[in-house]
Amino acid sequence: MSEFKIAGLAGEEAGEGTPVVLLHGLTATRRYVVMGSKNLERGGHRVVMYDARGHGRSDPGDGYGYDVLARDLLAVLDDRGIERAVLAGASMGAHTIARFALEHPERAAALVLITPAFDPDEGERGFERWDALSDGLRSGGVDGFLEAYGEPRVPESFRETVKTVVRQRLSAHEHPEAVADALREVPRSRPFDSWDELGSLDLPCTVVASRDEADPEHPYATGERYAEAIPGARLESEEPGKSPLAWQGGQLSRVIAEVASTSAG
Repeated sequence: MSEFKIAGLAGEEAGEGTPVVLLHGLTATRRYVVMGSKNLERGGHRVVMYDARGHGRSDPGDGYGYDVLARDLLAVLDDRGIERAVLAGASMGAHTIARFALEHPERAAALVLITPAFDPDEGERGFERWDALSDGLRSGGVDGFLEAYGEPRVPESFRETVKTVVRQRLSAHEHPEAVADALREVPRSRPFDSWDELGSLDLPCTVVASRDEADPEHPYATGERYAEAIPGARLESEEPGKSPLAWQGGQLSRVIAEVASTSAG
């Protein structure tokens, strides 16, 4: 593994072969895409991952909209000397990839959109919760964020585990005030304006949707909509009642590897 920092973005890469770039979700870090799995590197892929602006060990930025996030992705590809890559991202990372692929289709070999949540038809709704999380983190740190987060909507036996994971995730940021800024700006940013725009994406794509009822912010139906809008896209998910595919780093790596082999073929 070799670490790098480009334009204030902290990242790392490992392995050789087909380039795969991993992008994480809002409030996460680069560790939270394939959850530490090394299967992609071991399977003959060059894996590049980085902390989004303001997250993890990356520096704060002047903005956190999808125009900025897509520009950061381009900077990473250029710095690493990668002409075309398989792009895999979760939630905010998935939306960043969609924006990037629309702007730079020649730089994307294939897409894996994991639990996308943005719906261009929703309009100006649902910002109150994000703002409360932002205010909680800014005023009270991780404890303030957890208070705003509230009781996890999971069976009681799993609640403390979820709180522990959230605490670990939020504690990994060197600039929590920047994450608080991102919590306000990212949900208000639009990676694309209509579902019809996704119809121009002409490259292999798999959408990973979650059936997890404890994660209403990433509805399965939204994942289905992405798969319908992108020509030829495949929809992947766990079996009903099983642990979400998006949480299973090894299995998720297999999905990404399959898409990478399709793009190479």
